[in-house]
Amino acid sequence: SAAVLTKLAAGSRKTNSAQKTVALRAFENETGVQPPVGFWDPLGLAAGGNMADFKRRREVELKHGRVAMFATIGYILPEYWRFPGYLSKYLDIKFADIPNGLGAVSKLPALSWLQIVGFAGIIEVNVYNEQVNDEPGNYGAGFLGLRSVGVMNTGITDPEVRKKKLNAELANGRLAMMAIIGM
Repeated sequence: SAAVLTKLAAGSRKTNSAQKTVALRAFENETGVQPPVGFWDPLGLAAGGNMADFKRRREVELKHGRVAMFATIGYILPEYWRFPGYLSKYLDIKFADIPNGLGAVSKLPALSWLQIVGFAGIIEVNVYNEQVNDEPGNYGAGFLGLRSVGVMNTGITDPEVRKKKLNAELANGRLAMMAIIGM
């Protein structure tokens, strides 16, 4: 009985290992797989090899990376420069009165939070709402969404240059996510 259970457990481990190997090979040529680590999935989220799940997770990684890059700049910039004048003349709050970092959360008036959330919602609904070429994170909006208002060119046409720039964006986003966690 114990020998049978041991064989069954060994067989299930082989199946899981084979599934992980297949998933690894399924995604090892995707954008974002970079040396020295290669395809790295320590939690086994891609073990099923489902491309739709992988693309959804990659899109979420890109969005979080983009937000983290803005957050990192937003955390660093006020240390060196601030807008002159008033944030709210009615409430007599100057930009210089707002502290850096998380201290700013309690100092901003409620209407400024409404403006921030409203702006993010408008951008999410109107600019980042439809993928182009079924490519995660590609909304056809260009750098900072400028193509959606007619400011930018049509994009990078050389596939090698495009892949290099997309890999750089993913790497910078990953770094920014770690940086903002540490700030």
